[in-house]
Amino acid sequence: MLSDSEAAELLSFLTPSTRPDVKNQAIEYILGLSGHRDGCRFLRSKPDLLAALFALTSDHSVAIVKDCYHILINLSADETLHQVLVADVKVLPVLLKNLLDPEYLFSDQICTILSNLTRHEKTCKTVLKVLLEGVGLAQLVEVFCTEGYNKKAKLHYLGPLLSNLTQLPEARNYMVDKDRCVIQRLLPFTQYQASTVRRGGVIGTLRNCCFDYAHHEWLLSDAVDILPFLLLPLAGPEELTEEENDGLPVDLQWLPEDKKREEDPDIRKMLLETLLLLTATKAGRQTLKDKNVYPIMREFHNWEKDVQVTAACEKLVQVLIGDEPEQGMENLLEVEIPEDVEEKLKEADVKEQQELEREQERMRQEEEEEKKKKKCDAEGTDKVQEDGLMR
Repeated sequence: MLSDSEAAELLSFLTPSTRPDVKNQAIEYILGLSGHRDGCRFLRSKPDLLAALFALTSDHSVAIVKDCYHILINLSADETLHQVLVADVKVLPVLLKNLLDPEYLFSDQICTILSNLTRHEKTCKTVLKVLLEGVGLAQLVEVFCTEGYNKKAKLHYLGPLLSNLTQLPEARNYMVDKDRCVIQRLLPFTQYQASTVRRGGVIGTLRNCCFDYAHHEWLLSDAVDILPFLLLPLAGPEELTEEENDGLPVDLQWLPEDKKREEDPDIRKMLLETLLLLTATKAGRQTLKDKNVYPIMREFHNWEKDVQVTAACEKLVQVLIGDEPEQGMENLLEVEIPEDVEEKLKEADVKEQQELEREQERMRQEEEEEKKKKKCDAEGTDKVQEDGLMR
């Protein structure tokens, strides 16, 4: 690693007036450092170096700016550098300002950096504070929901950014403010086929908002009508009975034969977790039962192959077909669990997770064996064909 004198020399090359070739070599060296943990730890102790590097995101050379953002993406992926970046280098105001520029070339890189910085609660709070003091959450949602806002960037990573921000009550309260109509604007993106990242970010945002059970009744009402947007990605082409179809939300009735389900298992799991959160209250459970969610889940369970997703589906089904909790325990998110029972539940969760992992490993091995068998069969067929040619 560099000595203090070498670091000082490197810093002297990171100025706007430095010859482009020299500046480029210095940045390439730092880019290499940022690609591994020890290099990131070294750079963490050099905030002046990082500040000079960040200043070069305004350089005239597009190549230099691109490499500087690449370095910042690598650094922001390391949680130990978060406070240096936001408190010492003070990257947030400039990043947010550039993000809102519809002509800015590197907005996608900024989205990735902000998404990395908000993954952990402490820095997430800082980002939200700066955001609310500056451009505002409303503007961020506006940019996200405006297709083609920036012709030079896709801005898909605004989805995970919004999901991370809604870890915090302040961000959730904004999203579910009945006077703002924000959550309704996000709902169509649950089926946004152009980007798994954007789609998953929105569903993560919805799931986070559903942790606040006080809003469930409103979310399930006609004012928002969240249920069809959560169910449709999980519904398939299977034919339901006329009675089952009639009980479903209109958007889920008589789906076409070519209807496909959400392809990403992590997103399917998030959708199921969101539905499960909506069953926390008696009113929520009754709504999901009245809207005939069970037949959709029954067919989904028969189709699903991922063991983690299957387990999430089974938890939801148990609530849908199970008896109502006894009086005083209707709100599942407010039930106080005795410590000894909670400990046993944790042990059961660990055991269940271990069993799921074993099942996944078994399935993986079976797939490998099947691939080997097919390969051997194919090689055997080729050999027969070669023998035939020789004869």
